[in-house]
Amino acid sequence: MSEQVTMSAAERAEWEAFKAEKAKKEAAELRRQQRLAYQQMVDDELATTIPELRSLSEQIKTTKDATFGNFAAVLDMKADVVGFKEEGQFSHTFTNSDSTQRLTLGVNTVDGWTDMAEAGIAMVRRYLESLATDEKSKSLVNAVMRLLSKDRQGNLNASKVLQLQKMAEESHDDQFIEAVKIIRESYQPTETRRYIRAQYRDESTGNAWRNIPLSITDVDLLPGNEAPPEPDAEAEGTEAEVAE
Repeated sequence: MSEQVTMSAAERAEWEAFKAEKAKKEAAELRRQQRLAYQQMVDDELATTIPELRSLSEQIKTTKDATFGNFAAVLDMKADVVGFKEEGQFSHTFTNSDSTQRLTLGVNTVDGWTDMAEAGIAMVRRYLESLATDEKSKSLVNAVMRLLSKDRQGNLNASKVLQLQKMAEESHDDQFIEAVKIIRESYQPTETRRYIRAQYRDESTGNAWRNIPLSITDVDLLPGNEAPPEPDAEAEGTEAEVAE
């Protein structure tokens, strides 16, 4: 049988304040315990996941190194068969006999140039100065100078230099041709990271080439959501990169 206690108004107020303070402390302690439990859960999951991902990364790198090593021998045999080694080629695509599997090995590059490029550019400008006599010539000058424009890092664009070479050859001007030759010979690209793209013919999509997801971002793409390349599209791009 519960005992009834009679309280004055002041005592009642004090008791209510005590209960409120106690409830507040208990709620704060509960939140602290929940935070500790959350952090412990994070620690436990990271302790399991990070080693697995590190192991996966090492496996990818090992497979990548082995693939490049194996196909180095293939490229050496190709050089023996055709009688020369391809210089300045930064990607190679291999396709099996029945055209159901395809592999592209390549390396990303950053354009770079020696100081001789500036000498070539000066020669081009001297050639252009002799042409700027009418509107047609001025249009040519503007087109050439656009091809010689540099990026924010102060580098020429290698693909634009190739366009410039074509213009020089069409001009049949020895000075122009020599100037562009100097620029091209000063090209010194810097290799950054190697990449691999693997593809296979997918019968469910009319034998279109389908990429094999090799990056951890892409492996969970469902076949129905992945847009396969065109049936005869060339393999290009830089997916499946692994930092070295």
